[in-house]
Amino acid sequence: MRKKIELEYIFASSVKILFARVSTAHGLSEWFADDVRQSGDIFTFVWDDHEEQAELVSVKKDAAVRFKWLDAEDEEEYFEFSLRQDPMTEDIALFITDFVDAGDEADAVGLWDKQIEMLHRLIGA
Repeated sequence: MRKKIELEYIFASSVKILFARVSTAHGLSEWFADDVRQSGDIFTFVWDDHEEQAELVSVKKDAAVRFKWLDAEDEEEYFEFSLRQDPMTEDIALFITDFVDAGDEADAVGLWDKQIEMLHRLIGA
């Protein structure tokens, strides 16, 4: 059984800069995968010699982007990046929603933590 996880990371960045890194093939290839190619709404993510394809199912400019893995067994599964700005501090909260195998939550969170650390270094936030 797959489990939904929701993570939150704080960035001292602009919404536009962060959104470009989570919503475009070029931006995602800088931190999320070794390479990302886009053809229409289909994104191909490459890690070493492994490829996965996801469909871009929704975009809310400067707010959220949702992808659905083409080989997902459950039609309800997706992964999403959404942004919210704190009006007081102007920090940006990046929320990640993903689905993982039950029992693999800690490994998935550890992987996301590593990826987000790379994103933090990339944008200097």
